[in-house]
Amino acid sequence: MSHSTTPVAGPREDETDRLKEQIARARTGELRSLARLITRVENNDPLLPRLSQELLAVDSRARIIGLTGPPGVGKSTTTSALVTAFRTAGHRVAVLAVDPSSPFSSGALLGDRVRMNVHAKDDGVYIRSLATRGHLGGLTGSINQVARVLDAAGYDVILVETVGVGQSEVEVAGFADTTMVLLAPGMGDGVQAAKAGVLEIGDIFVINKADKDGAEAVRRDIRNMIALNSYGPGQWKPPITMCVASRTDGIGLLKDKTDEHWVWLEETGELRQRRKRRTREEIEGIAVAELRARWREGQDNDRLERAANEVLHGRGDPYSMATTFLRTRP
Repeated sequence: MSHSTTPVAGPREDETDRLKEQIARARTGELRSLARLITRVENNDPLLPRLSQELLAVDSRARIIGLTGPPGVGKSTTTSALVTAFRTAGHRVAVLAVDPSSPFSSGALLGDRVRMNVHAKDDGVYIRSLATRGHLGGLTGSINQVARVLDAAGYDVILVETVGVGQSEVEVAGFADTTMVLLAPGMGDGVQAAKAGVLEIGDIFVINKADKDGAEAVRRDIRNMIALNSYGPGQWKPPITMCVASRTDGIGLLKDKTDEHWVWLEETGELRQRRKRRTREEIEGIAVAELRARWREGQDNDRLERAANEVLHGRGDPYSMATTFLRTRP
């Protein structure tokens, strides 16, 4: 799905004024303006560069906590319980349900929001399904930009729940300050997923449904995997927490572990390093997407067609043709 870049003529002045008004209203807590700003990010709005500039002065203090894991481990239930824990501690909380595999908010995402109805009347909680695939900066860039908007609106904890499977379980580490990996007993593929790479990105491991048979076995497996790594002085060793999110058992301890990790991030300088890495990824993603769009806009399709035929008939190769195009483009 392609998305156009900022038009050459630029947005009209009244559109820019409307954007500024939406930002000002969002900063006062008006949800309609906040929602419209996030929709601009989702849709790769032509005014997105201006939105980015307007939020430049915001010193982000919002914590981004990612929750990932195989389907069926209780991510939505755990997220909802964490919302309550953070609200009790006085935080304003935003929840983003993200499916990186789809450019649209699917029914599954909206279904997850039903479980959050307990927070519907709390004006200190904002819940949103988020489509991200079309954003110029990719998944990380999309979350970064939305986080800036939410931060400007006064939300200091952002819980991001990935509902996709596969690569999205690993992608969460690209945009989160703290990554929680959720597992549950009775899911043989859960630990296999950890072996496949999720273990490498987990800051905190959560064994949900800990009242079920097999919970201790899952904890033992994860503990043994963690033991294979060596942790030096001052390094973060991922803790394993047990909980029954449906009863909120263990959620207080889980919230405490996220607080401990946040302190460690700040004291060691790792927070700045993580944010620098994802900002680099965001910049790179935007730059590459802009170059691709400019290439398509200025490309001579007939010439490209001829080049493809040359390659297919063995009179050239793709690399040589691409190099020729780059050298001769105006």
